[in-house]
Amino acid sequence: MNQFENKVVWITGASSGIGEALLYQIVGMGATVIASSNREDDLKRVIDKCGEKRVNIHPVIFDLANTSSITSLVGKQIKKHGRIDYVINLGGISQRATIEETPIWLDRKIMEINYFGTIALSKAVLPFMIKQGSGHIVATSSISGRFGFPLRSAYSASKQAIHGFIETLHLENNKYNVRGSVIIPGRVQTNISKSALLADGSEHGKMDAGQEKGITPKTAAKTIIRGIRKNKREILVGRSELIMLYIRRYFPGIFFNIASKIETH
Repeated sequence: MNQFENKVVWITGASSGIGEALLYQIVGMGATVIASSNREDDLKRVIDKCGEKRVNIHPVIFDLANTSSITSLVGKQIKKHGRIDYVINLGGISQRATIEETPIWLDRKIMEINYFGTIALSKAVLPFMIKQGSGHIVATSSISGRFGFPLRSAYSASKQAIHGFIETLHLENNKYNVRGSVIIPGRVQTNISKSALLADGSEHGKMDAGQEKGITPKTAAKTIIRGIRKNKREILVGRSELIMLYIRRYFPGIFFNIASKIETH
């Protein structure tokens, strides 16, 4: 079953990583894709790689840190396409700094991008999905969105907030045939650790050793598509590192022993 054929799918974070891989697969399945990123040149590169399928991709450039234009952008896309069937929120940013050294403005910046940027688009699209009687809103968390983790206080908090929002969205709107799902990635070979913010707001600039051994964005995208197709509330993406979710839940003492040994300096 190809449930994306002739559907309108909005993907944020579409200019790299999992978002890029998802765009290739979903547009290849016959969908119309609204592709968003704050990096216009990178997004153009991605769209150009789609060849003749590029006519089915509609770039919408905006920054998740500035949500003031989102309502207007959504209105324009609804007018153009008539509907939006899926929103897949993949844009976001990570962190590599201790709580002590992280200034409050950086906490706010990470929360603004990861949480408010995601919910602003979701809230703007939701009334149209309710009116059309169907829709699926998907947002990206992380395994550290299920537990605290050293050097990621603001990142972990923003991702845990996503769970509460999307679960509530699903519970309130399932009666309208509008669903909510959360993607929970472990280690995926993307630039998220390279672009993670240090205490001064600069980029970390290197890929974490564990992440280098992670699954590819293409494999992650396939897992996400399967999860959406099955209407899973939580879509786990990764390999052996996902066991930390079960250790934290069933053996919290072991989890805290493992996590507390991670070097923070």
